[in-house]
Amino acid sequence: MGEEIPAGDAAKGQKLFKQRLWTKCDHGHTVNKDGKHKTGPNLHGLIGRKTGQAPGFAYTDANKSKGITWEKETLFTYLANPKKYIPGTKMVFAGLKKKNERADLIAYLYEATK
Repeated sequence: MGEEIPAGDAAKGQKLFKQRLWTKCDHGHTVNKDGKHKTGPNLHGLIGRKTGQAPGFAYTDANKSKGITWEKETLFTYLANPKKYIPGTKMVFAGLKKKNERADLIAYLYEATK
């Protein structure tokens, strides 16, 4: 079994996404339906989607071939250290070491990307 994931707070996750990590998250991704790709893909519909599958975004082969589905558990591991989880990704974000921050960000993504 994987690491226990704390309950997240979507409001804190939104603040983290839009303010503290702006240059890493909000600057690189959109979350709204029909949002444009930026440096990274639009995240709308992320939950339940396989890696490297947002239409119209030029993913690395590493992302396309990882073959996992984005769910709470995979996001929790990925957000700790994206380059370790998907070697060869072009994601420049170093990760979030604090479990609660990852859980908050995931709670926000679950709400914002539906």
